[in-house]
Amino acid sequence: MGKLEEADIRRALDGGDLLGWRYDRGEIVKNFKFGSFREAIAFIDRIADKAEAANHHPDLENHYNRVRVALHTWSENAVTEKDLRLAREIEAVAAAGA
Repeated sequence: MGKLEEADIRRALDGGDLLGWRYDRGEIVKNFKFGSFREAIAFIDRIADKAEAANHHPDLENHYNRVRVALHTWSENAVTEKDLRLAREIEAVAAAGA
């Protein structure tokens, strides 16, 4: 799995199904906001299940009712298709129970 070029990453993020994601300093990032701390933590738990299943682990930050998700592939030190796939799964998680 090779690294994606910046133009390919930006094209994927502009494609519609990754609304709100941005490319920043070698990773793709999105901030999610919830109604409460517990909702934010429940979202993190659901992301953890998807990440474990994919054996691909995002950087997660929780600040009360906000969650910052950042993805890049450590072995490539870059964004790869694996990151885009997990971002799409995270979007599905957010849509299903945010």
